[in-house]
Amino acid sequence: MTPSLSVIVITRNESARLRACLESVAFAGEIVVLDSGSTDDTVAIARAMGARVEQTTDWPGFGPQKNRALELARGDWIFSIDADERVTPRLRAAIEAAIARGDFQGYSVGRYSSYCGQYMRHSGWYPDRVLRLVRRGSGRFSDALVHESLCVQGPVGRLEGDLLHESYADFDAVLEKVNRYSAAGAQELHRRGVRGSFGKALGHGAWAFLRTYVFKRGFLDGRLGLALAISNAETTYYRYLKLWLMQGRPG
Repeated sequence: MTPSLSVIVITRNESARLRACLESVAFAGEIVVLDSGSTDDTVAIARAMGARVEQTTDWPGFGPQKNRALELARGDWIFSIDADERVTPRLRAAIEAAIARGDFQGYSVGRYSSYCGQYMRHSGWYPDRVLRLVRRGSGRFSDALVHESLCVQGPVGRLEGDLLHESYADFDAVLEKVNRYSAAGAQELHRRGVRGSFGKALGHGAWAFLRTYVFKRGFLDGRLGLALAISNAETTYYRYLKLWLMQGRPG
């Protein structure tokens, strides 16, 4: 056990994936689960796994919610993980060694994500380095409603080992996330004053496909690389289309 480490997880209806996530971080001295209105067994599972559970009645967006979880943690170091992620044994060893050394204020990890059952080594998905380990008081999450990032004040190191990410279990999950993420993305762009148009929706969608499939070599991931490129294009297209419709006039 690493007593100086707190792990934070935000949840809503994650009963199918939460147990494996929490088992992978059981070495932490504290696990904090911040739940936002689950109607399944998420809270019961978290408590049975020894986590400290706090609950909120509203949903301010991913970034603000993770900052709430960050403030609840008591450890000297804080590791943020999502319910669909798992810490591998090699990454665990790297986290413990980094905390013992304390050379940096934060550390990034390499995320290895699966798409409909296949781990993707190309398509811009690997290595997908994300900041996840931070010294207490040295970082906060951005206020983005979706695709939030951890911002660290001070030097940042890199951890060896992968963070496994069960991103999309099947195509039903793909379609659900395309709709949810494009809506949240449109709201974020609208908040920042970005203007949308039908032309922008087409252009950004086409570029998302080319970037994923050609420039990020998604074709090397086989037929699911093509499917991923198409779903990335759809998410981007609908994001700008929803932004355009949200603004209520053609551009």
